[in-house]
Amino acid sequence: MNNIMIGRFIPGDSWVHRLDPRTKMIATFIYILVMLWSNSWQTYAWSAAFLILLIKLTQQPFSLYWSGLKPIFWLILFTVFLQILFTPGEPVLFKAGPIIVTLPGIINAGYVIVRFVLIILMSTILTLTTPPTSIANALESLLGPLKKLRVPVAELALMLSIALRFVPLLMDETQKIMNAQKSRGMSFSNGGPIKRAKAIIPLLIPLFVGALQRALDLANAMEVRGFKDATQRTKYRILHYQQVDRIAFLGLGSFVAIFFVIKFIFHI
Repeated sequence: MNNIMIGRFIPGDSWVHRLDPRTKMIATFIYILVMLWSNSWQTYAWSAAFLILLIKLTQQPFSLYWSGLKPIFWLILFTVFLQILFTPGEPVLFKAGPIIVTLPGIINAGYVIVRFVLIILMSTILTLTTPPTSIANALESLLGPLKKLRVPVAELALMLSIALRFVPLLMDETQKIMNAQKSRGMSFSNGGPIKRAKAIIPLLIPLFVGALQRALDLANAMEVRGFKDATQRTKYRILHYQQVDRIAFLGLGSFVAIFFVIKFIFHI
């Protein structure tokens, strides 16, 4: 639970921390799109080098980002398993009845691992260096043109802000409940799958009760402070692009340009 980094913000004064949240959101979105174009070890190597540079600029240890990958290890493993078994091609490396393992399947599985890791690390950079309220403000600003289509942009940004804030709170609450249950003799790691599943029930009930209570407290606090319509709110922090953001966009453009140059040179 402590390794889940989604929604966690670590204060700092690094170059990445000082960027406008809109710059970081745009960069994350473009990076993910570029990853969908990547299909060779050359392009993945360039993307990984760019990401390592960003992590270095955050002035946070690599171990922090690496620990954030542990909770999704089984999801990555499951996706890789599907790629290996259901990718046709030649040559066939292993065959046992309906199970066929091919060389393209192994290569695609490797690409999937790298793609998952890079995308998750890039998203982690965004959440670790940007407060949830800033992310919500950036999203509202970027989706501003949709207001003309009567899309409730302000409400969507508010829900995102609350969701990002609640994720780490719920994770911390889960860890506290697990520690309390363990101190009373409960075990979450012993026995078979059925026994482990039954052990989760005493954990879920107080977790849901606590989550509902937090939601009610938040609703009451917002009502007491006169919150009625998100579209009519003024903002304490006004977003402004600065020189550091222009440099960031220049670096992002250089990354994308070199990426497609690599694809053109190797004809991939």
